Amino acid sequence: MGVKAAVEKASRTLSLSHAKTVYCLHELVHNEQVVSDLKARGMHFVDSLDDVPDGATVLFSAHGVAPAVRDEAQRRGLEVVDATCPFVARAHRTARDFAARGVPVVVVGHAEHAEVLGIVGEISECGVVASPEDVAALPYPESSPLGVLCQTTMSSGTVRTVLDALKALYSRLETPPAADICMATRDRQRAVEAFVRGGGDGVLVLGSAGSSNSNRLVEVARAAGASFAARAGTLDEVRAIDFAGVGRLGVTAGASTPENFLERTVEMLSVAPRK
Repeated sequence: MGVKAAVEKASRTLSLSHAKTVYCLHELVHNEQVVSDLKARGMHFVDSLDDVPDGATVLFSAHGVAPAVRDEAQRRGLEVVDATCPFVARAHRTARDFAARGVPVVVVGHAEHAEVLGIVGEISECGVVASPEDVAALPYPESSPLGVLCQTTMSSGTVRTVLDALKALYSRLETPPAADICMATRDRQRAVEAFVRGGGDGVLVLGSAGSSNSNRLVEVARAAGASFAARAGTLDEVRAIDFAGVGRLGVTAGASTPENFLERTVEMLSVAPRK
């Protein structure tokens, strides 16, 4: 839902901009096909607002941004199109609520991911953990209240493991709905687990190398016991994969993967001669 809405906003903004250049802060979504298509239509992708001229139009990606970025855009008179995923926006609101109540926050996620950077920017006191070892290194007293948020594209298994470690250490843990991965991510992971445990030999995940939720799907497939699990971001990458020994192949896709790529891949694999 969040990805589709972001792409639709980007497409609509380009259509209405006419000769005006449209900028996007970071990749709109982590998929090279989507980014390539938008580039071909004239969108400029930048890593900093410093690269956006005053008064220009800029999209904030589906991963969200920190308040400081919004303030800077407003100060410079930029026309902002906010494509933040609703699940990410909910996490930002929850972070602000924790901060207003003076509750320290821990984000389960990867510290350098754009989504996590945006959430961390909402609050002055925040830790980021991706493993039980990270939890053990947190500086907060065990008697301290602690609010938990989650990067929406983490694997559900990792989140459970980290939450268990947090619960074992902190008795005053607050885990609101925003402390969960998004439904699209969760449902895909559950489907992969069910497929492998139901007798599937291998799993092909369609998604870009930079897509966190695509990489997590590969990890989930392997953890569930798949003898084969691979990721591919283009049809050429799919063609280069050796599927020898795979009798029953499951095909899934990251949340940011275009539907037509999934359909073309399934069609190609269905008619491909067996090696």
